[in-house]
Amino acid sequence: MSHALSSNQDPRTIVITGASDGVGASAARILHKRRPQDTLVLVGRNPQKTQAVAEDIDAHYHVADFESLGQVRRLAEELRQYEHIHALGNNAGGIFDGPFATADGFERTWQVNVVAPFLLTSLLRDILRDSDATVVQTSSVANMLMSSFDPGDPNTFEKFTAERAYGNAKLGDILLTRYFDSHGLTAVAFHPGVLKTNFAKTSTSTTNALYSSVLGKRFGTADQGGENLAFFLTGTPGIHFESGEYYNNKRKPGLRRPIAKKLSVARRIFDDLGRQLDVEW
Repeated sequence: MSHALSSNQDPRTIVITGASDGVGASAARILHKRRPQDTLVLVGRNPQKTQAVAEDIDAHYHVADFESLGQVRRLAEELRQYEHIHALGNNAGGIFDGPFATADGFERTWQVNVVAPFLLTSLLRDILRDSDATVVQTSSVANMLMSSFDPGDPNTFEKFTAERAYGNAKLGDILLTRYFDSHGLTAVAFHPGVLKTNFAKTSTSTTNALYSSVLGKRFGTADQGGENLAFFLTGTPGIHFESGEYYNNKRKPGLRRPIAKKLSVARRIFDDLGRQLDVEW
């Protein structure tokens, strides 16, 4: 598969969340190797792990736990120190047991995977627009395989299972991409691949059991997902991808439930969320 990192060699500032390990850390290492002129800004929950990855590739780093929207708001203020942000990789996420309401009132899976990146992107939207930026959402084939999305309960407080909540959140990431695109912000969502990473270790679900099993050893590596994240972070809209769309791990149009294609649903969900968070678009 072609790496297809942008042929534009002008220095860029690229922010990646969920960058302390897994796909995010791998993408950062790939970009450092192939585009040393860029400023990489890594965001992670674990201070020691995030610092270690950043120091290894001479990147900037910030620490924030997306289970706290106060920390997301602080992170946005810190990121405003950069004159430009040319690409934002909303990669942080995970599958969690529950239902569990955060201090902010959202179900944890929905908050970490969807609410937090929506808030962060919203708070940075002026810089992103001025920089002609691309916003990349790490979604998943789980949007098709695990979801049963109810626009009246996007948090999945009702009929909760860890898998359903995760699938609904990954479908939410696709809707979020549609929403950003409808507001003139270049955005794309992708499935990184079925990978052997740590994202499921926060759950006792069957997904975690699968990832920890002998079968899980046959899954792809974080580097394969990192290649895909790096591809979209540096790709050119209209050439490497179309804004507002969702791609599979082969970088082809990905399968998604019909509801994930509906801009009317995206507007209902995120207009309401914007009002709740006071970041209306």
